[in-house]
Amino acid sequence: MALTDTFVKNVKYTGAISGDKYSDGRAMYLLVNAAGKYWRMNYRFDDKRKTLALGVYPDVGLAKARARREKAREQLADGIDPAKAKRDEKQAQADAAANTFEVVARSWLAKTASKRAQVTQSRITTLLEKDLFPFIGSMPISSIKPRDVLDKAVRKIEARGAIDTAHRAKQICGQIFRYAVAVGLAERDVTTDLRGAIASIPKSHFSAITEPKQAGELMRAIFDYTGHPCTVAALKLSPLVFVRPGELRTAEWAEIDLDAAEWRIPASKMKMKVDHLVPLSTQAVALLRDVRPITGHGRYVFPSMRTGERPMSENTINAALRGMGYSKEVHTAHGFRALARTIMDEVMGERVDLIEHQLAHAVKDPNGRAYNRTAHLPARRVMMQNWANYLDKLRIGAEVIPIRSGTK
Repeated sequence: MALTDTFVKNVKYTGAISGDKYSDGRAMYLLVNAAGKYWRMNYRFDDKRKTLALGVYPDVGLAKARARREKAREQLADGIDPAKAKRDEKQAQADAAANTFEVVARSWLAKTASKRAQVTQSRITTLLEKDLFPFIGSMPISSIKPRDVLDKAVRKIEARGAIDTAHRAKQICGQIFRYAVAVGLAERDVTTDLRGAIASIPKSHFSAITEPKQAGELMRAIFDYTGHPCTVAALKLSPLVFVRPGELRTAEWAEIDLDAAEWRIPASKMKMKVDHLVPLSTQAVALLRDVRPITGHGRYVFPSMRTGERPMSENTINAALRGMGYSKEVHTAHGFRALARTIMDEVMGERVDLIEHQLAHAVKDPNGRAYNRTAHLPARRVMMQNWANYLDKLRIGAEVIPIRSGTK
């Protein structure tokens, strides 16, 4: 005879040594003893008699116990041992509780640390500890939904006006989720559902590092960066030649004479529509010689990773900088021009007209005529070599001179 809620509530232990058993049918019964009331189900699996615990009354009422019994019967019909399935489920829950977002994120940080400069590692760690761990760090990574990332963390960053940091936080979350997928702790990267959910980064003047100490840190980060060889070479060449990003990414081997240490950029590629000549330092020549065996068979010095028929993407250098921990608010690919302009003038004392000429800005002679591309070439060669040498000194931490206050 089936049990009722009233009977289950009122039944008392009679003192039987093995407890009192009251059947509800279909192999389920209520066990009543001195310790309490327990739902049990007897079944056979692999010709062995087994008992499945379905819960403790009153936490598990009659209706819930029956639902668990039916689930167990369905498992048996499918050839599954309900007791083992229950143990596996508990273990999965325990694993999920142990593998929180913070635990997985710190594991990802440690596993990928060798790919980053220490300054980049510190930047990412600070962002995680400040903007992500307090809000989603304790959540099992397998249970985190797109709205959790957006509403509990990223939107809070966005609300304080740090739009670039919000985008960076989302990007880092994506890397952590992809790592979790790879090691079997998550099903997918949930941040892919957040495309377009964050405000666009407002356009502004190109940000740039212009202090020698920070420039030295940037140079060390660049030399520690590990990525595609073309990206690494373009990134290292950017501060040495400080041309506009579009001029760098569309550089062609036909424009470069390594023996003469010159790069002649045609007017069609220049903003001012005037031919431009870039003297190449020994460091720049060495970089180009290293990359030539990789891309020298094609047209572009830095071709697209997808097809050599097009130049490198306009986002490649900025993406590398972002990957190194430098947000758009701190430094951009275009910022290498301001870096060179400021330090060569205010620290190294180079002639302003030579710097401006090398930046391909409009510079006129005493008669008001624009200089041609070879004007002051010997002096510019010396300046470019001095600049490359100075960058090397900054990178190794030597002769770092702060910018003088009161300079123009």
